[in-house]
Amino acid sequence: MGQSERPSGGGALDAGPPGGPETPRTPGERRDGRAGRSAAGRPRGGRTAPWAVIGLWVVILLLALPFSGRLSGATSDDSINYLPSGADSTRAEELLKELPGGGTVDLLLVHHREGGLTAADRAAAREQVADVAGEYRLSGGGPRTVPSEDGETLMTPMALAGLPEKDAQTEAVHEVRDRLSGAPEGLTVRVGGPGALATDMDEVFESVDGTLMLGTASVVAVLLILTYRSPFLWLVPLTVVGFATVAAMAVVYGLVQLFDLTVTTMSTSLMTVLIFGAGTDYALLLVARYREELLRHRRPFTAMLSALRGCGPAVLASSGTVAAGLLCLLAADLNSSSGLGPVGAVGVVCALAAMISLLPAILVLLGRRVFWPLVPVWDPERTDAPRGGRRPLFDRVGRTVARRPLAILLTGTALLGSLAFGALNLPGDLRQEDTFTDTPESVSAMETVERSFPESSSQPLTVLARTDHVAEVTRAARATDGVASVQRGRDGGGWSELSVFARDKPESAGEKETIRALRTELSTIEGADPAVGGPSAQQLDLERTNADDRRTVIPLVLAAVLVILIALLRSVVAPVLLVVAVVASWGAAMGLGGLVFGPVLGFAGLDANIPLLSFVFLVALGVDYGIFLMHRMRENGLSGSPVPESTLDALRTTGGVITSAGVVLAATFCVLMTMPMVLMVEMGFVVAVGVLLDTFLVRTYLVTSAGVLLRRWIWWPGRLFRRDPGTSGGRPPGTPTPGHGKAVDERPVREPAATVGADSAG
Repeated sequence: MGQSERPSGGGALDAGPPGGPETPRTPGERRDGRAGRSAAGRPRGGRTAPWAVIGLWVVILLLALPFSGRLSGATSDDSINYLPSGADSTRAEELLKELPGGGTVDLLLVHHREGGLTAADRAAAREQVADVAGEYRLSGGGPRTVPSEDGETLMTPMALAGLPEKDAQTEAVHEVRDRLSGAPEGLTVRVGGPGALATDMDEVFESVDGTLMLGTASVVAVLLILTYRSPFLWLVPLTVVGFATVAAMAVVYGLVQLFDLTVTTMSTSLMTVLIFGAGTDYALLLVARYREELLRHRRPFTAMLSALRGCGPAVLASSGTVAAGLLCLLAADLNSSSGLGPVGAVGVVCALAAMISLLPAILVLLGRRVFWPLVPVWDPERTDAPRGGRRPLFDRVGRTVARRPLAILLTGTALLGSLAFGALNLPGDLRQEDTFTDTPESVSAMETVERSFPESSSQPLTVLARTDHVAEVTRAARATDGVASVQRGRDGGGWSELSVFARDKPESAGEKETIRALRTELSTIEGADPAVGGPSAQQLDLERTNADDRRTVIPLVLAAVLVILIALLRSVVAPVLLVVAVVASWGAAMGLGGLVFGPVLGFAGLDANIPLLSFVFLVALGVDYGIFLMHRMRENGLSGSPVPESTLDALRTTGGVITSAGVVLAATFCVLMTMPMVLMVEMGFVVAVGVLLDTFLVRTYLVTSAGVLLRRWIWWPGRLFRRDPGTSGGRPPGTPTPGHGKAVDERPVREPAATVGADSAG
């Protein structure tokens, strides 16, 4: 155990090493290590400011708690919240709510027996259908039971009317299932259809929030314990993340009330992951820098101020890129995506505010003892030589890069490109019934119907048209290629409802062609003002809108991130390099998804949201690690170090903490993979893999080797490029230039934070 970091039980930790001659004091400090006084007699940077910050956050917590608890009640997972704002199917959904009775609950009662239905089965089915029909008001007349040609299945479409509220619709589905529970032995009775599917989806959403919060907190706690190797320190950032989460939930609830913001369970789930992941990253960076500063400053308050000055710009730029990238989603036409933008941005801003105010205040008050048993002790006599004849992991990595920068850059680029080809194997678009990782009752019912009725769709398309043109619309719909039958539904408010059954199965290529043909035919009827909706039409509109949103949002994200990076780094080449690198990580992560989603996980499709949302998250979050590295490189360059040396020194001093941050962020997104929805599993996989690629390959090897090769051109056209620091004069790569990178400033004997997977010296 070296001088600069030793086990200690607390006590006189701030007074410097015991015994020996008097050690130099920083300005404003007395011999006993306490802060001096200003001319007015007040302590300089005493404990007043930290206590004031903590008091302010306690007040914020007390005010936020009542409102944060209401956020779950303000979220909505109706189909319209996940639809494009201007789509034909969205207008149909809105018109349905205006008809008498409000929204309907479309169900399919499915009776099935392997080997053929018996007479008792048919009698029981008639009795159950009559029971349900007698309990609820039906839309479109009485129920009509359709037998399958093989004699094994009875299908009864049924639209329950008079249930405008979501809770009433959910309760009706549960009641119908209860009424069908008394079937003869061997007869399976399931309730499917869009209404049952929506109810099953709601139940999944209700289980997500609590499970996700608990799982994310547990993962972060374990990783922080492994990172800090301290029984106490891990509690501090985790507590601060909790404060940030409560504040963010309260702010989002306020936005819902003030601006009628669309907030879904997916939005709040991703916000939780963002706060824990990004907030912990900022904490790791700040604590690591604070630990460094404690080696050169006697007073924790002074060390924290220096740490904030050193890493503050990088943390601010990092959070700025994430918030700006997310806010670009406001340009999306998809309601769930555009609502996710401000929700996620609020989470990141709250995490930043807590980590640069509350976290420093708590750490300063706790002093050095919070790092026990590896307490950083101020020791100006410490030498620069590594102990035990071994070099830290990232020192060795840097020397490897310095020897073969071009070979490493080309090999890494080829590897990322090869992985990206896996995207060609991505499954097709995800159907609605395939959105669950397990198979709920509604999906089982739909699968039975598809097997037993291959000649007709089990899921109707919904057409809304002006009542005075409904006869003409009905004739045109029946004459459209691919349409099997048309049934008249409700009338009211000048509008009429039609249920149109296609010949092809739901969400198949044939049904999509039928929807396009139907929209084309009906649009020619002047004055009818038709709108074609229903689950299949919604999926078709989602695919189109997601493609349009990608073309709109992705350039905005790239532009916003580039502007922030250029402002931070005072360069054009370095920001472009970072953005290209993180886009390559996203492409490789999507390629790995193509090799895993279908062949390994057995997913039937890729959710249409994944390409856009994963791009926004990976570019905004992945560029953070490049920011941390490049900002340290720029610091070194401003101190006079040539680019190759400043690059390798930045890798060595930041490598451990950035790796820890990447592992934590990837782990928090991995928690999404435990959720029972394919969307969240796919999102968690792509972002986690992309972050790990960026952490271990792109930032560590590719960006570093590019910096070594480009030399001063990486800072073009900024001041560091014009300064032209020259060469290192023949010193080994990674050796600081004279007057720069003294041991006490840049080289703590142990890595700044005991890192996950890092090979610490000694």
